Amino acid sequence: MSTWNDPELIARRDGLLATLKGYGRVAVAFSGGVDSTVVAQAAQIALGDMAVAVTAVSDSLAEGELEEARELAQRIGIRHRVIRTEEFANPSYVQNSTDRCYFCKSELYGRLSGLLGELGVDVIASGANTDDSGDHRPGMRAASENEVRHPLQECGLGKADVRALAKGWDLPTWDKPATPCLSSRVAYGESVTPERVRMIDQAEQWLRQRGLRMLRVRYHKGDMARIEVPLEDLSRLAAPEIRMELVPAFHALGFKYVTLDLEGFRSGSLNALIPVELLLKPATMK
Repeated sequence: MSTWNDPELIARRDGLLATLKGYGRVAVAFSGGVDSTVVAQAAQIALGDMAVAVTAVSDSLAEGELEEARELAQRIGIRHRVIRTEEFANPSYVQNSTDRCYFCKSELYGRLSGLLGELGVDVIASGANTDDSGDHRPGMRAASENEVRHPLQECGLGKADVRALAKGWDLPTWDKPATPCLSSRVAYGESVTPERVRMIDQAEQWLRQRGLRMLRVRYHKGDMARIEVPLEDLSRLAAPEIRMELVPAFHALGFKYVTLDLEGFRSGSLNALIPVELLLKPATMK
């Protein structure tokens, strides 16, 4: 059951609902993560049948994420549409430069823009929150080019606010770890291919089946896997009984080398390798 005891949280909720009402008919880019789930829930409350959640499916979507998105949409009661995106057909995406996300989001938002009439909506809304503003996010430029609105940012809501709203609405994703697309695990400069993202997905599923929640398997040159987990889980993975299962399992998936990052889990750790001058260089369509 939903619980709303904090006046400040109630004010944030009401502000988000009012913002979405001002959009008119809305399509929410719905991944099933906590951010887009909160936007979808708010859109359903504010707009009812004038809101639709749209989930994009491609090789970069992790196993089980589509099923979870469908279940969440049904739980929320929002209309749900699944579309296929073809970012892997774009050589600029596959070559995996530091602006890869630009080409991914251009594909997503371009397809959504082309479906506005069919979906019966006027506006595309994303789940970007204020905490996303400081990271390397070339996809936000693609959003701007397609006139995508960011209701969480417009209301000044960060990740902690989003999780609080999700908990208030009793959404099961309120404490779900961030789940960026599988392509984000491939080191910049290494080609993003369906085969490589499948290796990553299966490796992460192997770890989750052993009770780990916060994790990343990063792909590096030479078919090397770099595993990131919270510091408290490092000793567990290094224990002989786990290590002797993990290494051959990853080799069977196609990894030649298996490493454990002693710095632990860091969201977006590959961005630390991007030179500052590249961060300032805009993406160009190719």
